[in-house]
Amino acid sequence: MRVNRILLAGSLIVVALVIQVSVLARLHLPGAVPDLLLLTVLGLALVYGHVGGALIGFAAGLLVDLAPPADHAAGRYALVLCVIGYLAGLVKPESGQVKSASGPMVVVVAAAVGSTLLYAGVGSLVGDTAARHVGLGGLLFTAALYDLLLAPFVVPGVMALARRAENDPLAETNPAKSGDIASGLISGGTGLRIGGQRNGLRVKAARARGARAGRIKGVKRL
Repeated sequence: MRVNRILLAGSLIVVALVIQVSVLARLHLPGAVPDLLLLTVLGLALVYGHVGGALIGFAAGLLVDLAPPADHAAGRYALVLCVIGYLAGLVKPESGQVKSASGPMVVVVAAAVGSTLLYAGVGSLVGDTAARHVGLGGLLFTAALYDLLLAPFVVPGVMALARRAENDPLAETNPAKSGDIASGLISGGTGLRIGGQRNGLRVKAARARGARAGRIKGVKRL
């Protein structure tokens, strides 16, 4: 991943995590909590593709696992967001531009439901049965509803920032111009060297001819 991707993804993930923990988690909404971090990962994955989405999802999930007040095993949410980021990156638009809003909304609903199921499934493997007591059906419905309502305010903005960072003129270099400049400098330097060598050879040739002429004249005088 390039440096501008890492800086942008890291900044957005930290901001999303702070807002989710300090604001959204304290709203005490019925059922699930709106997952701003999930929406941020989805927006980045739809621009960076499946590899970038998986890496960003893993880093974001691991940050959630380690950030207080974490009440689950470390690596659990990292696995969930890694898988979700990878799958979301597979539906990245070829042109980088989303033609309609229906596609991202379907991805958001599928990610909300899939992340909840995967989180509950991994929890059952490690002995966490909290989802059964809360009610998995209610969690799925509220997670999809909250994320779908929040997505229009998050996903397009994240994708726009990611595309803008990708098209940053300061981060790009023009190989053609660099090659032309380099070849011009090299050819110019070579020309100077060749020219100096030619002038030196001419001076040496003139001195040699003068020396030969002097020797011939001296022989004739004798």
